[in-house]
Amino acid sequence: MKSFDLAEPATLEEALALLDPQDRSVRAIAGGTALMLMMKTRLFQPTRLVSLRRLNGDLRGTRENEDGGLRIGAMTSLAELEYSPLLASTYPVMSRALRMLSNIRIRNVATLGGHLAHGDPHMDLPPILLTLGARISAVSIRGQRWIDVSDLFVGYYQTSLAKDELITAVDVPGQPPGVYCWYEKFTARSADDWPTVGAAVWYCVDSNVIIQARVAVSAATERPMRIAAAEAALVNASPTPQVFSKAADAAANEVEPIADLHGSASYKREMVRVHVRRALEHALNSRPKGAG
Repeated sequence: MKSFDLAEPATLEEALALLDPQDRSVRAIAGGTALMLMMKTRLFQPTRLVSLRRLNGDLRGTRENEDGGLRIGAMTSLAELEYSPLLASTYPVMSRALRMLSNIRIRNVATLGGHLAHGDPHMDLPPILLTLGARISAVSIRGQRWIDVSDLFVGYYQTSLAKDELITAVDVPGQPPGVYCWYEKFTARSADDWPTVGAAVWYCVDSNVIIQARVAVSAATERPMRIAAAEAALVNASPTPQVFSKAADAAANEVEPIADLHGSASYKREMVRVHVRRALEHALNSRPKGAG
């Protein structure tokens, strides 16, 4: 690796002042689990890294919102989330996914903000947050703005964050009664590997009719994304195996899979079909407590 400057600001304001919107070689580093690998392989060669490890306060921890949802600080580690009783009781779908997200060594270091800002389409949490209707707080020297997670990921390893913006928090709203959701992770290798396909589903049932639905797919596509055709197949229908199969077919037909080391495009399309259906079925068979 080439030599670079390492800045360790003590406040958020100092960190923001060290970023440069015109210089791609200046970047913030949180846990660094992904960024360091890119540096070692020379995919990224920084001139300055702005370490966020000394930033505390609201950037860490999980708190309840007035609407019954949660606000999670961007510097909260994935391991802290995994073992959070508050997260487990409010969004068990996230707690389940975290147990098989990479390995405990990575989860001890990686942060939620870094997980999202990296923009890797193979991440586990983005499709779940898409279906839960989450949004992020992005801050720069110009001020703060809120970005829906559905608008955060714009391409392969690309986000809508400006180069001088930092994620400071993730807001996950409270969920209505009658909600069922699930995340189905399929990997062709070990259970804790990056997924070949990730499928997150969320639907709200009233009087045995699905009145709202969200279906999101990741890993098979260049970015985590909702699948409108699958959602349309669910709304105003009863939660039955036949309806779930129809929605899964719609998802497989809509996605444009990308081939990589995890599988060919045609293989991934079929895995989308299989695992969207399974996620819908698992959601129905789980207890509709909170958001999982």
